[in-house]
Amino acid sequence: MKAYILKRPIITERSLTLASVGKYSFEVSLQANKDQIREVVESQFGVTVIGVNTSKVAGKRRRVGKQRREKIGTPWKKAIVQLKKGDKIDIFEVEQS
Repeated sequence: MKAYILKRPIITERSLTLASVGKYSFEVSLQANKDQIREVVESQFGVTVIGVNTSKVAGKRRRVGKQRREKIGTPWKKAIVQLKKGDKIDIFEVEQS
């Protein structure tokens, strides 16, 4: 069950800015709670988590098909994890060119 809690890291301009101050964003399972997210991040990346903030993101509305019917995408959950000062997660590091 723990393997499916973290789905993917969220790599956006805003999340990279937050990563510079020790906050990392992940897409997580809708059923995951803050304690489970903390345990998985600490065990997978070998870091110390100070805090976890979560939010549910509604699915996007879009119009599809010949009659342009409205469809709603699937909702998902986002977690922003704050690490102890000095800890890093390497997948968020971007090389400066």
